[in-house]
Amino acid sequence: MADATHILKASPVIPVVTIDDPRRAVPVARALADGGVRIIELTLRTDSALDSLKLIAEEVPDILLGAGTVLTPGQADAAVAAGAQFLVSPGVTPALLGHMLTLDLPVLPGVATVGEVMALLEQGLQAMKFFPAGPAGGPDYVAAIGAPVPQVTFCPTGGISLASAPEYLKLANVSCVGGSWLTPRGAIENGNWQLITELAQQAAALAVAP
Repeated sequence: MADATHILKASPVIPVVTIDDPRRAVPVARALADGGVRIIELTLRTDSALDSLKLIAEEVPDILLGAGTVLTPGQADAAVAAGAQFLVSPGVTPALLGHMLTLDLPVLPGVATVGEVMALLEQGLQAMKFFPAGPAGGPDYVAAIGAPVPQVTFCPTGGISLASAPEYLKLANVSCVGGSWLTPRGAIENGNWQLITELAQQAAALAVAP
């Protein structure tokens, strides 16, 4: 159950969303779903993130709900209690990974080196977040990792845009990318749900390598 390979097949892009005001959470999730993107990684970067997570879980049940920026076992437990269906971490420590593997739901730990990839493989995980994708080496780096560990599937995240996403999605070891461009801060603050829906439509139309 811990391996998140099936999660990465839900959409070419997993929106990485930070919401300051929980009242905006449900409209954001609905706008994404209306655009054909029925998955969201809601980051735990704000004090009210768990409230937003709970609201989406209760009111938008048709969206696959993940909690991102999970840094501690306590955050993982709180996210699951709030309704998260999968967990995403920017990196991973033995303590965090060990705890997340006890929770009986998919986890997507972040990696940036081949050594980190190998450590997760030893734990039975084949789906991983590659972060921060742009600064860490971009598509060329991700492609190179595929030679020694072709069994691993990545969701590159960090510094990716609609324009650069296809360079990652054409790689055999990439199932999707993570992107914050689908939910611009200004669109959330101004309630421009139509813009978010249009950006989701563009993301949903991106092609993934067969």
